[in-house]
Amino acid sequence: MLKRVGGEIDPEGAVTTIGEADFPVPFPTGLEFNSPAHGNWNIVHTGMLMPEAIQIYVCADNCMRGVVLTAAEMNAAERFSFVIVEEENLLNGNLEDVTIEGVTDVLKKLEKKPKAVLLFTVCLHHFLGCDLELVYGELEARFPEIVFVRCYMDPIMQKHGATPDQKLRKAMYDPLTAGHIDKKTVTLVGSDFVLDKNSDIKRLLKNKGYTLREIPACKNWEEYQCLGAGEFFISCYPPAKYGAEMLAERLNRKHLYLPGSFDYEEIEQQLKQLTDALGLPEVSREALDVERSACEEVLAKAKALIKDMPITLDYLYHPRPLGLAKLLLTHGFNVKAVYLDGISPEEKAAFDWLQEHVPELELIATIQVKMRVLPRGGEQEVLAIGQKAAYFSRSRHFVNLVQGEGLYGFDGIRRTAELMMEAYREEKDTEKLVVQKGWGCECCL
Repeated sequence: MLKRVGGEIDPEGAVTTIGEADFPVPFPTGLEFNSPAHGNWNIVHTGMLMPEAIQIYVCADNCMRGVVLTAAEMNAAERFSFVIVEEENLLNGNLEDVTIEGVTDVLKKLEKKPKAVLLFTVCLHHFLGCDLELVYGELEARFPEIVFVRCYMDPIMQKHGATPDQKLRKAMYDPLTAGHIDKKTVTLVGSDFVLDKNSDIKRLLKNKGYTLREIPACKNWEEYQCLGAGEFFISCYPPAKYGAEMLAERLNRKHLYLPGSFDYEEIEQQLKQLTDALGLPEVSREALDVERSACEEVLAKAKALIKDMPITLDYLYHPRPLGLAKLLLTHGFNVKAVYLDGISPEEKAAFDWLQEHVPELELIATIQVKMRVLPRGGEQEVLAIGQKAAYFSRSRHFVNLVQGEGLYGFDGIRRTAELMMEAYREEKDTEKLVVQKGWGCECCL
């Protein structure tokens, strides 16, 4: 444990300017700090989106603690079970039997069988070379009426290939079959939040008579199965791209990756990609200019209210924090710092622009170990966009959203500006809010 031993803490390695930062890794890797800001979703939260399904984790006590607490904290313990792996199971080499019989015991005790089981195997299964095909084959033979979804809680694989989060988002769509194709249906893949009703994509599809299906909106198994009817798939959240591509390839459908953006030109290009894929006329220049003007109007209104109040923001609010910083800076806002630990390749253009035009902009780590002891906040109140920015800057004026929360396109820009004005006017209890796991989930805390 780090302790203060006197004197000031040198922020080097945890704080830099964008002018001096390296792309895409601005900070050295090493021992990490886990802040109390826990609004971001984890695999438990995401897995709960599959309707009429339960999750079963097969792991040791130490691994179980975090996931079982997550289920309890989001008031969903009735959809969560576990099988504890003990030391003797490792020595005896019977992890396959432990997994099969443990899951069987859980399912036999349920009064009502689920439509699907998200079965999470862990690092131990990899270390011991567990025959997972045998495991799933036996379980499927014992419970033919249940769909077993192959899930992984293997942080040892975090730095190599697809992450556990990416693999889960893929696995949740594996049960979908080609079946009937509805040419008036589009499926949004891999997002934790329903796309906002006023988002550019939803408005365009609705105006053209299309139905947009999303897993967070599915209330039952039947609605979930209808996700496979989409003529093509869209993904907007970066971790969802991998699974969406795999799904489209497996079902022989088209896939469009349309990530959330704060750049007018990119948004317009994405709308063109969408209309081209649908075989629809492009959105007119006049209509696009109206969208831009509406953004400019609300941004100007926000600037007039917020004035020169310092602003900090983070990657937790949106996967493109540098793009947001650029948008705000070009509209006169006093952006002082961006909290992030790495930079997405999608943000290279924004990084280059900021490095050239605003080299003094601070980049501040969130997991670098010095963040445990570096001073937080200052004499001047700041407006924070995102939970980690709020926590580290000790702001009570902050925008409390994670992962973009369904915001998209021109409407996403307008909504961000509106939320900034709301944050400026109203104080929040930051310490109470940021410790709740899974922002937007039902919480029993």
